[in-house]
Amino acid sequence: MSLAFALLAFVTAQRLGELVLARRNTARLMVRGAVEVAPGHYPLVVAVHAAWLAGLWLFVVTFDVPVIPVWIALYAVLQVLRVWTLATLGERWTTRIVILPGAPLVTAGPYRWLSHPNYVVVAGEIAVLPLALGMPVYALAFSLLNAVVLMIRIRAEDDALRRPGETSPGS
Repeated sequence: MSLAFALLAFVTAQRLGELVLARRNTARLMVRGAVEVAPGHYPLVVAVHAAWLAGLWLFVVTFDVPVIPVWIALYAVLQVLRVWTLATLGERWTTRIVILPGAPLVTAGPYRWLSHPNYVVVAGEIAVLPLALGMPVYALAFSLLNAVVLMIRIRAEDDALRRPGETSPGS
Protein backbone atom coordinates (compact mmCIF):
# COMPACT_ATOMS: atom_id res chain seq x y z
CA MET A 1 0.00 0.00 0.00
CA SER A 2 1.40 3.39 -0.97
CA LEU A 3 1.68 6.33 1.39
CA ALA A 4 -0.77 8.29 -0.79
CA PHE A 5 -3.32 5.47 -0.52
CA ALA A 6 -2.87 5.30 3.27
CA LEU A 7 -3.25 9.07 3.53
CA LEU A 8 -6.51 9.05 1.58
CA ALA A 9 -7.78 6.10 3.60
CA PHE A 10 -7.13 8.13 6.77
CA VAL A 11 -8.87 11.23 5.38
CA THR A 12 -11.85 9.19 4.18
CA ALA A 13 -12.23 7.45 7.55
CA GLN A 14 -11.92 10.81 9.30
CA ARG A 15 -14.63 12.38 7.12
CA LEU A 16 -16.99 9.43 7.62
CA GLY A 17 -16.43 9.58 11.38
CA GLU A 18 -17.14 13.29 11.35
CA LEU A 19 -20.40 12.72 9.49
CA VAL A 20 -21.48 10.27 12.20
CA LEU A 21 -20.51 12.77 14.91
CA ALA A 22 -22.28 15.62 13.10
CA ARG A 23 -25.50 13.63 12.77
CA ARG A 24 -25.38 12.69 16.44
CA ASN A 25 -24.74 16.29 17.48
CA THR A 26 -27.47 17.61 15.18
CA ALA A 27 -30.00 15.16 16.63
CA ARG A 28 -29.04 16.13 20.20
CA LEU A 29 -29.32 19.83 19.39
CA MET A 30 -32.72 19.37 17.74
CA VAL A 31 -34.03 17.61 20.87
CA ARG A 32 -32.94 20.70 22.83
CA GLY A 33 -34.95 23.00 20.51
CA ALA A 34 -32.35 23.86 17.88
CA VAL A 35 -33.35 24.63 14.31
CA GLU A 36 -31.51 24.19 11.05
CA VAL A 37 -31.00 27.39 9.08
CA ALA A 38 -30.52 27.71 5.30
CA PRO A 39 -30.42 23.99 4.46
CA GLY A 40 -30.73 24.65 0.73
CA HIS A 41 -27.00 25.00 0.12
CA TYR A 42 -26.05 21.86 2.09
CA PRO A 43 -26.24 19.51 -0.95
CA LEU A 44 -23.74 21.80 -2.70
CA VAL A 45 -21.37 21.52 0.28
CA VAL A 46 -21.67 17.73 0.19
CA ALA A 47 -21.21 17.60 -3.59
CA VAL A 48 -18.02 19.69 -3.56
CA HIS A 49 -16.46 17.73 -0.72
CA ALA A 50 -17.46 14.34 -2.17
CA ALA A 51 -16.14 15.29 -5.62
CA TRP A 52 -12.90 16.55 -4.08
CA LEU A 53 -12.28 13.30 -2.20
CA ALA A 54 -13.47 11.03 -5.04
CA GLY A 55 -11.18 12.83 -7.49
CA LEU A 56 -8.23 12.42 -5.17
CA TRP A 57 -8.96 8.69 -4.92
CA LEU A 58 -9.25 8.39 -8.69
CA PHE A 59 -5.90 10.10 -9.16
CA VAL A 60 -4.11 8.04 -6.49
CA VAL A 61 -5.52 4.72 -7.71
CA THR A 62 -4.73 5.55 -11.35
CA PHE A 63 -1.22 6.95 -10.93
CA ASP A 64 1.78 6.15 -8.77
CA VAL A 65 1.69 9.34 -6.73
CA PRO A 66 4.59 10.41 -4.54
CA VAL A 67 3.72 12.25 -1.34
CA ILE A 68 5.46 15.57 -0.70
CA PRO A 69 6.49 15.65 2.98
CA VAL A 70 6.31 19.43 3.58
CA TRP A 71 2.63 19.46 2.56
CA ILE A 72 1.92 16.45 4.77
CA ALA A 73 3.44 18.33 7.69
CA LEU A 74 1.17 21.30 6.99
CA TYR A 75 -1.80 18.96 6.69
CA ALA A 76 -0.92 17.53 10.12
CA VAL A 77 -0.93 21.06 11.57
CA LEU A 78 -4.37 21.60 10.04
CA GLN A 79 -5.57 18.41 11.77
CA VAL A 80 -4.46 19.77 15.14
CA LEU A 81 -6.44 22.95 14.42
CA ARG A 82 -9.43 20.83 13.32
CA VAL A 83 -9.42 18.84 16.57
CA TRP A 84 -9.08 22.06 18.59
CA THR A 85 -12.06 23.59 16.78
CA LEU A 86 -14.25 20.50 17.14
CA ALA A 87 -13.30 20.08 20.80
CA THR A 88 -14.10 23.74 21.47
CA LEU A 89 -17.56 23.41 19.94
CA GLY A 90 -18.21 20.00 21.50
CA GLU A 91 -21.77 18.85 20.86
CA ARG A 92 -22.51 22.10 19.03
CA TRP A 93 -20.31 21.10 16.08
CA THR A 94 -22.30 19.95 13.06
CA THR A 95 -21.89 19.95 9.30
CA ARG A 96 -25.12 21.90 8.97
CA ILE A 97 -26.04 25.35 10.23
CA VAL A 98 -27.89 24.48 13.42
CA ILE A 99 -28.93 27.24 15.79
CA LEU A 100 -29.72 26.68 19.46
CA PRO A 101 -31.80 29.71 20.50
CA GLY A 102 -30.64 31.45 23.65
CA ALA A 103 -27.30 29.67 23.96
CA PRO A 104 -24.27 31.96 24.16
CA LEU A 105 -21.87 32.34 21.27
CA VAL A 106 -18.77 30.19 21.46
CA THR A 107 -15.86 32.53 22.15
CA ALA A 108 -13.26 30.11 23.51
CA GLY A 109 -10.45 28.29 21.73
CA PRO A 110 -9.85 29.38 18.15
CA TYR A 111 -13.10 31.37 18.26
CA ARG A 112 -11.20 34.01 20.26
CA TRP A 113 -9.43 34.98 17.05
CA LEU A 114 -11.62 33.77 14.18
CA SER A 115 -15.36 33.72 13.55
CA HIS A 116 -15.17 30.56 11.44
CA PRO A 117 -12.01 28.59 12.28
CA ASN A 118 -13.35 25.31 10.93
CA TYR A 119 -13.84 26.88 7.51
CA VAL A 120 -10.24 28.10 7.57
CA VAL A 121 -9.12 24.55 8.31
CA VAL A 122 -11.32 23.07 5.57
CA ALA A 123 -10.08 25.63 3.03
CA GLY A 124 -6.53 24.71 3.97
CA GLU A 125 -7.20 20.99 3.68
CA ILE A 126 -8.82 21.34 0.27
CA ALA A 127 -5.68 23.04 -1.00
CA VAL A 128 -2.98 21.22 0.96
CA LEU A 129 -3.97 17.59 0.46
CA PRO A 130 -3.86 17.79 -3.37
CA LEU A 131 -0.58 19.72 -3.11
CA ALA A 132 0.79 16.88 -0.96
CA LEU A 133 -0.05 14.58 -3.87
CA GLY A 134 1.54 16.84 -6.50
CA MET A 135 -1.75 18.20 -7.86
CA PRO A 136 -1.52 22.02 -7.87
CA VAL A 137 -4.18 22.59 -10.57
CA TYR A 138 -6.59 20.31 -8.69
CA ALA A 139 -5.85 22.22 -5.47
CA LEU A 140 -6.60 25.53 -7.19
CA ALA A 141 -9.80 24.31 -8.87
CA PHE A 142 -11.30 22.89 -5.69
CA SER A 143 -10.12 25.85 -3.63
CA LEU A 144 -12.08 28.13 -5.96
CA LEU A 145 -15.16 25.89 -5.80
CA ASN A 146 -14.90 25.74 -2.03
CA ALA A 147 -14.56 29.53 -1.84
CA VAL A 148 -17.88 29.92 -3.66
CA VAL A 149 -19.56 27.44 -1.32
CA LEU A 150 -18.09 29.14 1.74
CA MET A 151 -19.29 32.56 0.58
CA ILE A 152 -22.83 31.20 0.47
CA ARG A 153 -22.50 29.31 3.75
CA ILE A 154 -20.82 32.04 5.77
CA ARG A 155 -23.37 34.59 4.60
CA ALA A 156 -26.20 32.28 5.73
CA GLU A 157 -24.50 31.51 9.03
CA ASP A 158 -23.70 35.14 9.80
CA ASP A 159 -27.30 36.13 8.98
CA ALA A 160 -28.54 33.50 11.44
CA LEU A 161 -26.13 34.71 14.12
CA ARG A 162 -27.37 38.30 13.78
CA ARG A 163 -30.89 37.27 14.79
CA PRO A 164 -31.71 38.20 18.38
CA GLY A 165 -31.41 35.29 20.79
CA GLU A 166 -29.48 33.07 18.40
CA THR A 167 -26.21 31.27 19.07
CA SER A 168 -23.16 29.86 17.34
CA PRO A 169 -23.76 26.98 14.97
CA GLY A 170 -21.12 24.38 14.26
CA SER A 171 -18.74 26.03 11.83
